[in-house]
Amino acid sequence: MAIQVNLPICFRRQLRCVARAVVALAALVTLTRAPVAADDAVVDQVRKASAAYADAYNKKDFKALADQWSAGAELIEGGSRLAGRDAIMASIRAWRERHPEAALQIVVADVDVLAEPLARVAGVMRFTRRPGEKPIESRFSSLRVLEEGTWRLAESLVAPAHAAALDELDWMLGTWRSEGADGPAVEAIYEKTVGGYCILGRTKIKPKVGPALEAVEVIHADRDSGVVRCWVFDSTGARAEGVLEADGSTINRSMVGTPSDSVSGRSSRWVQVIVPGGDNHCTMHAIERSIDGVPLPDGDPVHLRKVH
Repeated sequence: MAIQVNLPICFRRQLRCVARAVVALAALVTLTRAPVAADDAVVDQVRKASAAYADAYNKKDFKALADQWSAGAELIEGGSRLAGRDAIMASIRAWRERHPEAALQIVVADVDVLAEPLARVAGVMRFTRRPGEKPIESRFSSLRVLEEGTWRLAESLVAPAHAAALDELDWMLGTWRSEGADGPAVEAIYEKTVGGYCILGRTKIKPKVGPALEAVEVIHADRDSGVVRCWVFDSTGARAEGVLEADGSTINRSMVGTPSDSVSGRSSRWVQVIVPGGDNHCTMHAIERSIDGVPLPDGDPVHLRKVH
């Protein structure tokens, strides 16, 4: 049997207000839950895209890797900058050719959904050149954009760990001597020192005529950015400093310094292009040389062979 209770008019009005408030609150909860659910879906898709990148890299699936990058993507790694999908893929291919046994692991630490088509991804990449070797660890921050249903990389900033930033130059370690009898005799020795945080180079150049030249070189990676810098001092009193930039196949060392006392100019500039080759060979070539802004001819390429 139903019981009807006659409530005062004022109380009934209060109940109606409470009911409307409950309905409004429920609607608000529904509205706020939708974006959260959408963000969760984006985070899941972006994490899967990162995992797929590592998988394609390890399988040497360059077509799948290329599809991970947008056409106008930009990759900044330490002091190096690559613009465009083609340049980035050329660098990746060259690195893979030098390290055929390398493996990549990506650990995504954070995904920040900026807007529906954009997501910022941060984490750590670990490269292992050969099975059982110590991985090279780098921090990364990437911007992914949704294009045709695929979360592609539009920008990626990679900062190698402090000491690991120099690991890419391990191939330089050892003693190198020039080949051929036409040019000066060159011997360069590179070794890691101070706990692996620095590469120390010593170079001797004996020309056909005149005194020999000796140089000391210090190569060090910036702790925060991973940018590799170098300082050179030689027996003529000249000094220079610069930044090493790599594109996967060559290393460009852009130098600025003070020439020797016998030179009237005050400022010298040049770019040393270092091209590693197979079978323990490399070429070093000084280009874009100038003194106080006055251009100088490029130097002759020096072909070196690692002897031990």
